[in-house]
Order: sequence, then structure tokens, then C-alpha cells
Amino acid sequence: MLSENKKKMIEYYNQGLKLYKEMKFHEALKVFKTALQHEPTDGPTRLYIARCVGLIKNPPPPDWDGVFTMTTK
Repeated sequence: MLSENKKKMIEYYNQGLKLYKEMKFHEALKVFKTALQHEPTDGPTRLYIARCVGLIKNPPPPDWDGVFTMTTK
């Protein structure tokens, strides 16, 4: 059985992922940060926070297909 915190984290994570795929990176970042408040050690949420920050700084092209391409090793 999932804890209430885990359920909330999953709810916010899914909202953030939807916004991320819609290229709404500022909004997604806020939602992912809220998810992290409920489950501070969640790796996927932390990953998407970092990706949002990077994509805000360097936006993808308008025809972006959602695939994340690593540019550094």
C-alpha cells in the first residue's frame, strides 16, 4: 500500500510529465518541485527537474519530439 506522500508525489509527477511533454518547462518545473516535497529522494523527479532547468536555458526547437539528447558526458 502506498503512503499518502507517495500518492501525492505520483500525482504531481504525472502532471509535471504532461507539462514537460507539452514543452511548458517553467510550469513543469514548479510541479516537479512540488512532487519532490512529498518524496524528496525520488530520482525520476530530480532528473526531470534538472532537464527542465536545462531546457529553460536552452529551449528545444518547436518541432521537438520529446526525446532528450545528452550533449555532455
